[in-house]
Amino acid sequence: MASRKNIQGRAAARKQKDKWKAKRWYSIRAPRFPWNYQQIGETLGEADENILGRIYEMTQQEFDGDFTKMHVKLRFRVTDVVGSDALTEFIGHQHQNDYTRRQIRRYRGKVDGVYDAVTTDGYLIRLKTLVITDQRIKTSIKQAIRSISQDIILGYAAKSTFAKLQKGMLGSELEDSLKESLKSITRVRSAVVRKSQLLQEGVVVEDGPTLDEVHQEEQRSAAEVKARKDVALEAAMSEEDGDSEEVDILAAAEALDSTEKSTEEETQDSSKEDTETKEKEATAESDADEDLTSLTVAELKARLKSAGKPVSGKKDELISRLKE
Repeated sequence: MASRKNIQGRAAARKQKDKWKAKRWYSIRAPRFPWNYQQIGETLGEADENILGRIYEMTQQEFDGDFTKMHVKLRFRVTDVVGSDALTEFIGHQHQNDYTRRQIRRYRGKVDGVYDAVTTDGYLIRLKTLVITDQRIKTSIKQAIRSISQDIILGYAAKSTFAKLQKGMLGSELEDSLKESLKSITRVRSAVVRKSQLLQEGVVVEDGPTLDEVHQEEQRSAAEVKARKDVALEAAMSEEDGDSEEVDILAAAEALDSTEKSTEEETQDSSKEDTETKEKEATAESDADEDLTSLTVAELKARLKSAGKPVSGKKDELISRLKE
């Protein structure tokens, strides 16, 4: 009986469908506007309905390559599936907790703020700010900082679409406006929007390229990369085939260079010897001239007398007579 049950169990296990084989990869894409369906990741799913509603998180450094924002975590939610593409919407961002803790010190001031803002296209977003001052501050100054921060954030959102607000939060425009406005109250070390959360959706803007246009652009880019790789591979293979020929050519060139160098060296040596001989002769003559002119008349006459030549005349005549 036991063996029969085991056999039946193994047969039933073989009939079960492998869930992993049934799953397929989906490309996660950022919103159409303002991110142009940028591919931000991949996920596994068995069916389209299993992908809808998923939350995908990534750092801003991975998203746009900004290394100064590596502590910022972005959140996207899948809202639609088209083929193998999972389309998302931006639902907020958050600074990592360890980064926030590093900004707070004992002798610094900390001011938190929470503000609900509405954009021109009807999106409701909750923004949480964090202001760090260089020194401890009074409660009245904290209230003034919160009041100014609220005016800046609500005013910026009231003049911006949701897409522009995303750019302002993830960039430096909104934070720079906060810091510049708070300078008149106290010395501000940093003023950031540390967290945002989408509370209510508004009007979806249909701007930017379509998904088909994005696919065509990606295929074109992939084809260009493949073509460059093929050209580089062919060049490498041709270099390998021509190694032996290049070696022969190089050997012949080296032999020719050595022959030319030896000929040039011989010519240079002979010309050098001639030059040295001429220089020696000229030097000997100049030395002789210098020796005769430095002698006295009595010494000149003694040399002429020993040479059997006349000793009468002036010094110049004596010197010329010795040179003859």
